[in-house]
Amino acid sequence: VQLQASGGGLVQAGGSLRLSCAASGPFVYNMGWFRQAPGKEREFAAFIERSGSSTLYADSVKGRFTISRDNAKNLVYLQLNSLKPEDTAVYYCAATPSNSDVRYRTSYRYWGQGTLVTVSS
Repeated sequence: VQLQASGGGLVQAGGSLRLSCAASGPFVYNMGWFRQAPGKEREFAAFIERSGSSTLYADSVKGRFTISRDNAKNLVYLQLNSLKPEDTAVYYCAATPSNSDVRYRTSYRYWGQGTLVTVSS
């Protein structure tokens, strides 16, 4: 599976962006979004089960970000609302066959190349 993330950019605090992740190959995986701020470890942001029926969010983004997927188009989205300067990071999509430990990077088998989100104050 190859993953291609897009949709990043520069936005003012309080603004919104929608990130997309396009998957090639069988789209049968659970999907996650992670982010990595400058000088920090890559951290979990959101997860969606393969059917789209179950989602999970990091506390830092809960209520502001929404993960969704369109299995017919092999796409996963991350809607980012009420953005804050601390949301500035490279955002990565990833795929996993697992339903457990989905907050951990090591659970994911495939990774996209990342898309940069910069939030100005």
